[in-house]
Amino acid sequence: MTHTHKIIDGVKIDLTADEIAELNSKDEIENQKIIEKRVAEENAKQDAETKKASGKQKLLDLGLSEDEVKAMIGI
Repeated sequence: MTHTHKIIDGVKIDLTADEIAELNSKDEIENQKIIEKRVAEENAKQDAETKKASGKQKLLDLGLSEDEVKAMIGI
């Protein structure tokens, strides 16, 4: 987002270079937080899928049939 002005009491005032730099810095920090949150969510989703597949394979390794595993856990 490009910051160029602020409105105080209905009056449009140009931002100083320092104010623009500060707002841009805050934007970068917020964008990085959003990216980190999305990465964490994707990692958690992938981890859950991996654990589900691992659990299924362990049940199969114990001798359960594919149909039995599907009946138990739906996969």
